[in-house]
Amino acid sequence: MGDELIRLAGAVQRGDVPGVQEWVRRCLESGFNPGDILQDGLVTGMSVVGRRFKNDEIFLPEVMIAARAMNRGLEILDPYLRGGGVQYQGKMVLGTVRGDLHDVGKNIVSILFRGAGFEVIDLGIDVSEERFVEAVRDHRPEILGLSALLTMTLGAMPSTIQTLERAGYRDGVIVMVGGAPVTEGFAREIGADGYAPDAGSAVEKAKELIGRMGKGKGEGRREGGYGGDDL
Repeated sequence: MGDELIRLAGAVQRGDVPGVQEWVRRCLESGFNPGDILQDGLVTGMSVVGRRFKNDEIFLPEVMIAARAMNRGLEILDPYLRGGGVQYQGKMVLGTVRGDLHDVGKNIVSILFRGAGFEVIDLGIDVSEERFVEAVRDHRPEILGLSALLTMTLGAMPSTIQTLERAGYRDGVIVMVGGAPVTEGFAREIGADGYAPDAGSAVEKAKELIGRMGKGKGEGRREGGYGGDDL
């Protein structure tokens, strides 16, 4: 890893917005691959913050400060990740579930999926079950991504799946769930559709599941959800 990426990761950990913006620009000017800047700089820095938060070494306000800095870096990096004429892969509706105001993990997923050729409809934070269903109805995505950071909000995930079922839209969409408190067992228990240990491998899992779904409706379902992001 280059010194610039190490400095970028450190700026994220400190919540240094100007520093993050400066080092993202410097990395781009130095010719670093945008994907490496994301993974080895921004995501690496935020992963450290996530681990420290889990270990009670820092508190939520410090996490939010670091998240704000990371988001400012993502704003600069996003156009470079979306460039290059990547082949269209499908459509994804994404959001943080009802009661949860955290968006760092969701934003990483959004960036990576867009960079891989997916159209992403990002509903933001604190998204109700009804809004998710409306978005599935209106946009007809292949993937529905549900994100959460707080354990207390996990109940909104099975509730959203149940609302999809009642509305008659469940069979037509692959549901992927993720965030720090999500496990493969939890994803299976609530009836989600695929599992990956992090946002990067979630892209490949989504492509795999879409391929299976194309071969036969519902084939390859009930395998968990994207997960493993620290935030």
